[in-house]
Amino acid sequence: MRVLLAEAGEAGDDRPMAERLFLRLPGDPLHAPETGVPRGTLRDIAVAPGLHPWLAHITVYREMLGPGQEVVERVLPDGAAHLIVHLAGVPAAPDRRRPLIGIAGATALPALLRLKGEQAGLSVRLQPGAASALFGVPAGELTDRMLPLDALWGAGETETLVEGLGEGRSDAQRVACLQRALLRRLRGHRPPGQAAQAVRLIAESDGRRSVRSVADAVGVGERRLQQLFHAEVGLSPRGWSRIARLHACLRALRTTATPRWAELALDSGYCDQSHLANEFRALCGLSPSLFLRRSISGSSKTRDGDAA
Repeated sequence: MRVLLAEAGEAGDDRPMAERLFLRLPGDPLHAPETGVPRGTLRDIAVAPGLHPWLAHITVYREMLGPGQEVVERVLPDGAAHLIVHLAGVPAAPDRRRPLIGIAGATALPALLRLKGEQAGLSVRLQPGAASALFGVPAGELTDRMLPLDALWGAGETETLVEGLGEGRSDAQRVACLQRALLRRLRGHRPPGQAAQAVRLIAESDGRRSVRSVADAVGVGERRLQQLFHAEVGLSPRGWSRIARLHACLRALRTTATPRWAELALDSGYCDQSHLANEFRALCGLSPSLFLRRSISGSSKTRDGDAA
């Protein structure tokens, strides 16, 4: 069972349950270095060719936690909207428990998931423009929200998909069923070129390009760029820049055995060490030093860093 906790703030080392990190930056392998999810519980399934402009990746997760075992999983923000299918009990259970399908809008906040028992499902990371095309609302209306799919598709279409997923005999068959449903929904839609280009430019600059520079590069005004991000991305250009800058800093930490936080802050585009620390707490729910300790505990690395 996966339960979203109400609070996503910083937890101390005296927390009653084990906590692990989940992080997957754009371009990362399935198991990023910081991720504490056990190997073998995650598996990518290829995105159908017609969905490449719309879906970044499709991941299947399956894990069984022992009796009485509970884990808190801290999921760091990637700036994307996600389609999530909970499959606990499918396919082997004789009672054929029904999948539950939800939408997680783009966010710049960490999520804390309380895990116990059987974990089974599909997670689909959406590209810019996919949420508005698939669900019929601007991506900005989904920001920081989690909604059941039937709130956007209606009961009939959602029920058809749920039945198809429940009839699948394997994860591959269920993913194929899901992708067929998404392709039907996307028929007649074209990926948003300007929004996707703007997101790419910000990411390539590690969040350093100004909003005006990005707007000029894609041939629109700043106000129009804000509108495009609300419609197709779900975060503002500045919000996406914060995510991109954090991602650049996290990548830098992977290659730094003993980080000097003040230097890392400037190299990553932050004003100073205090700015870096504040952004870590806002976007990760952890101080930089506590993040480093958690990431080390979830990986084979043995780094030590100065406090930040």
